[in-house]
Amino acid sequence: MALDLELLKQWIGRRESDVDYVTIPALHRLAATLDRDDPMPRNGDPLPVGWHFILFPRVVRHSQVGPDGHPRRGDFLPPVPLPRRMFASRRTTMVADLRVGDEVRRESTIKDVTMKEGRSGTMVFVTVKTDFLSPRGLAIGEEQDFVYRGEPDKNAAPPAPQPAPGKAVWSRTVVPDPVLLFRYSALTFNGHRIHYDHPYVTTTEGYPERVVNGGLTTMLTLELARAHAATPIKFMSSRATRPLFVNRPFTVCGEPSADGKSAKLWAVDDQNALAMLVSAEFR
Repeated sequence: MALDLELLKQWIGRRESDVDYVTIPALHRLAATLDRDDPMPRNGDPLPVGWHFILFPRVVRHSQVGPDGHPRRGDFLPPVPLPRRMFASRRTTMVADLRVGDEVRRESTIKDVTMKEGRSGTMVFVTVKTDFLSPRGLAIGEEQDFVYRGEPDKNAAPPAPQPAPGKAVWSRTVVPDPVLLFRYSALTFNGHRIHYDHPYVTTTEGYPERVVNGGLTTMLTLELARAHAATPIKFMSSRATRPLFVNRPFTVCGEPSADGKSAKLWAVDDQNALAMLVSAEFR
C-alpha cells in the first residue's frame, strides 16, 4: 500500500469519545506493579499524576487485532501503511484531580498527521488531542504523538546516543524484568508484541530484546518527582529518544530548578544513553 499523506490527512478532525472509571482494584494493581507499599485506595482519593495512563485502553475483538498485536489500522487512527508503530511524545496539563470512584469521559480528536524523513527512512506522526473530564469538569488535557516507521535497515549504524540533560539530584535504578512488562501491558490492555514476544521483536522488529513500554518509563520518571518534589506536577512533556530493553537496568533521574517550580526528568539506559526526556512544572 502506497503512502498517501493527503489520504491520511482526511483523518484529521475525526473524533472519538468513551467512558471509563477510576476503580480501587485497578489502582491497587498498578501500585503493586510499581512496587509501592500503598494502603488500599479509597473512594475520593486523588489519582497520582500519570496514573491516568491505565485508563481507556483500546479494546477490540481478538479477530480485529493486527499482526503486531495492536488493533488493526483504520478505525480511529488513520491506516498508516508502515509496519512499526510506537509512542513518540506526550504533553499533559493537570487542570484538576481525578479521584477514585470517578466516572471519566474521554474526548479525543485527531489533531494532525505529518510525514518526515529521518535516518531510518520515512516516518509518519499522528497527533491525538484528548480531554479527560470528571463529574466536576475538565481534569486533564493531553496531546500524544504516535510514530509509524518502516522496517529497520539491519545494516544501518545505530543513532549516536544523546547525553543526559543535567546532573541528577534524584535517581532510582530499575531492572525491567519480563514480569514488570507483562503486568504493565496487562493493566493497559496493550497487546503490542514488542513488549512480550521475544521471537517477534528480534526477528520481525529487529530489536535485540523485548522493549520496555514507553508509558511505563514515563510513569516511573513521574513517580520519582512525586517522591521528591514539594508539590504535584501541573504540566509535563515527555519524549522517547531511545528504546529500553528487558533485563537491562536503566536509571530514572531528576534535577529540580533552583526555585523548585520545575524539574528536568529523564531516563538513561545501562550505557548511560538518554532514553526518555521529561520536563515538569509544579503547582
